[in-house]
Parts: sequence; structure tokens; C-alpha cells
Amino acid sequence: MIWRSIYKMAHEKLAEGVFAINKPYGMSSAQVIRDCQHHFNPSKLFAPLLAADRALREKENRYQQRRRTHAKRDINVKIGHGGTLDPLATGILILGVGKGTKALHDFLGCTKTYETVVVFGASTDTYDRVGKLIKKGDYSNITREQVEEALNSFRGKFQQMPPLYSALKMNGKPLYEYAREGKPIPREIETREVDVTELELTEWYEPGTHNHRWPTEEAEQAEKNVVKSVWQVAKNQQDGTTSTEEAATLIPEVVEKEVKALADHESNKRAAEERVDELVSEEPAGKKRKTETGAAEPMMSGALKDKKGKDKKQDKYAKNRGLDLAPPPPSPDTPFPWEGKGPPAAKIRMTVTSGFYVRSLCHELGEKLGCGAMMAELVRSRQGEFVLGTDNCMEYSDLALGEDVWAPKIQKALDLWNNKDKAGKAQAVEPVVKKEEPKTEEVKTEEIKAEKIKAEEQPAGEVKVEESAPVKDEETVKTEPETKA
Repeated sequence: MIWRSIYKMAHEKLAEGVFAINKPYGMSSAQVIRDCQHHFNPSKLFAPLLAADRALREKENRYQQRRRTHAKRDINVKIGHGGTLDPLATGILILGVGKGTKALHDFLGCTKTYETVVVFGASTDTYDRVGKLIKKGDYSNITREQVEEALNSFRGKFQQMPPLYSALKMNGKPLYEYAREGKPIPREIETREVDVTELELTEWYEPGTHNHRWPTEEAEQAEKNVVKSVWQVAKNQQDGTTSTEEAATLIPEVVEKEVKALADHESNKRAAEERVDELVSEEPAGKKRKTETGAAEPMMSGALKDKKGKDKKQDKYAKNRGLDLAPPPPSPDTPFPWEGKGPPAAKIRMTVTSGFYVRSLCHELGEKLGCGAMMAELVRSRQGEFVLGTDNCMEYSDLALGEDVWAPKIQKALDLWNNKDKAGKAQAVEPVVKKEEPKTEEVKTEEIKAEKIKAEEQPAGEVKVEESAPVKDEETVKTEPETKA
């Protein structure tokens, strides 16, 4: 019976392959996958795929079944992504379904096109508008021509420094932790080679003509000094003015006076968090109070309880933990964090290789101009062959409109992928036939002269035999047997 089901599924068209979705703002890539599974699992489109997986599960022995964790025992539509996208960003997120997940690794090394908005006049610890303000600069004389001139140094291949304060780790430890503790950096900060094949300033926003702005939260002075010291190490390393040994000892010397102040700040912050933690319950599942049905009462990790021990806010199946990870863009009514018209901004489009940090480019552009800058918006408009607004990329909002809306779009995108994949395989095995180049008049004239000379030199009485047409490869030629006179 099981083999009949497998045979039937093998001859039934399964919805598998690769497509793209336009990821919304503030959502993690993992949350997009969870939402897709929520809509795909009960759908008609993916029912044959789930039935095929279920038939294969039934064929497993007990040992294979026991190896699966409880989470993996549930049968869901298998989905993966071809490169994560920051919650602050929107745009192309490549998803693989079923056997399409095996092709996702190929997209990690492909080129990508981004569009970002840069706001000048300030820098943050995370290089974007959701971080804490570290320093401000004079932006009164910044012009479009200056920015376009500065962009020239970011074209082509170069070594890029990743976002230091928020991202870089050494020996499993964030770089800024070494500065906070007054310890030397264990080795030179690692850079990576990137290639910017296209870089263009597409729009220029004069002061007072845009709604982009800096964050309102400003870092403590001790935090500012720590971040600036890390930036200084990176700058000296890039400029080649500091050796590895000097870079390793620079941070402790710079932040030695700030360590105590920062430690006091962290201690006060920790004490405040502990007072809040007294209201937080994270009891093990076995100790949780059970309901009348015998099931453990649902509890959100970190949820606040009232005096009776009941949850103030229930977790919605813990499936929305990847939502609202970035603060919403400021509304036009929000007061600006500056006096006067404020700083200029620019929209920049770039095509880059894998591993490129757009926020690093925004930060380094501000450093080069001497005024500071941060990333305010980010859109990934293309990754490989997937482009926003085309048939192989669907809108995330289509999921809420029902299967009648999103299923035809996904099916079309999967068909495009599978047909392209088949065409690529056929082209790989098809023999290449070289086309003969047309002969020029000079070549034809030379051939005629050679034929005349050959005819004049031919001995009398000899019969000239015309050459037959060239024989194609693997073609068999049959000749008539000779007859004697």
C-alpha cells in the first residue's frame, strides 16, 4: 500500500522549486518561512508534496523515527531561504520548496542589487537609524557633487570592514566586549574582499525635503568612547598606520579611563533588569500548571504575570516572534532631532558580490566626507535572476488574500524555475555545432585562381573528378561496386 502511494506521488506533479517573495519591513527571514508554512500546509497546491513526505515517513524504521525530535516529527512543507535579509530591509528573499532547497546554496555567492537611503550628519553604533547616536558632524557644506566624488573610492574590488560594534566577533566574543573589559584584541580585525560592479547615486534629497532622520536615543558617554576606540583601531589598520601588535594594545590605553564608568553603568542597568525579572516566569514545562484538559498552560517566554500567576499576555503559538524587530519609520508629525532644515540625504543603487555590508558603505561614506552618515532604508531589488515586480517574485501581502490568489503566482514562479532548470540541463548535453563563417570576395577570388592553375597543370587524358560534398559526422557512405569493361 505504501509503495502504491509513493508510485502515485512520483507520477503526480509536485509543487517544488525556487521562487522569491518580497519580505516586509521589520520581519525576520525565519518569520517569513513560518508564515509561508502556515499558509502552505493546509493548501491544495502543496497537498501532494506533503502526502509524498508522509508516505516516506511511514516507510522509516523505528530507529529512524526515534531519532527525530518532537519538533521534526510534524510534517510541514519543507522551506528554506537563499540568504537572510535584515529586518530593517525589504525586498527579494529567495525561498526553496521541497527539492528546491538543495539549490539554495547556489544563491549565496550570486550578485545582488540594493537600493539604500543614506542620511548624513551623524553616526550610530549599528551604522543604521535604529542604533544609538555616537557622534554628530557638520553637514552644512555637503553637496551632491562631493558625495558622487567620494563614491568613486567604493567602486571595484576592495577590502571591506564589517560593522564593528554590532557584528564582528573574535574567538566567539564580540569585539566591543574586549574594549569594555580593557583587554587587547587577540588578532588583526578581519576584512573581506568585495566587488562593487555598479554604484550610482540615483536621487538627492536637499535639506528639509525628506522625512528621514537620525535616532533619538543617544549612547552614554562611556559607550561612545568604547565604540570610537574600536573604530579607531579599524581605521588605523585600514590606513596601514598601525601594526597588529599596536592595534592589540591601542584599545586598553584608550578606554582604560572609561572602563570603570561603563562598568557602573552596566551594574545599574543590570539591577533594574533584575527588578523586572522578579515578575517574569520561565518555569520548566513539567512544573507548569496544567489546565482541565491536562495540557500545560501556554506561557510566553518572559511574559509578565499578575498576582495570581496568570499570564497578562498569551503567546500566539510563539509564531510571531520574528515580527516588529525594527522600529517603524518615523511619521511626518514626529519632531525632527535637529534645528533648521536638517541634513541632506541620498538614494544609492549598487550591485555587489556576496558578503557585502551596505551599512558599512553608508558609515564609511560619512567618515570619508567627515560628517558621519547612517543607513536609513534598504531594499534588495535583485538577487541572481530574481527581481522585484516580476513573475518569479510574489508579494508577501498575497498570502493573506487566500490560496486562490497566491497559489497561481507561486505555481507560475515554480514552473519558470523548473523549466529553466530543464532547459539548462538540455543545453549542457546538446552538442555544439560550429557555424561556418561566410567567405569574403577576396577568399572567393583566390579559390577561383587556384582552381584554374590546378586545371592547367593537370596531365592530358586524365579525367577530373569533382569532389563530393563534405560528409557529416557519423554518416555512412555507400558506394557502387566497380565493374570491369
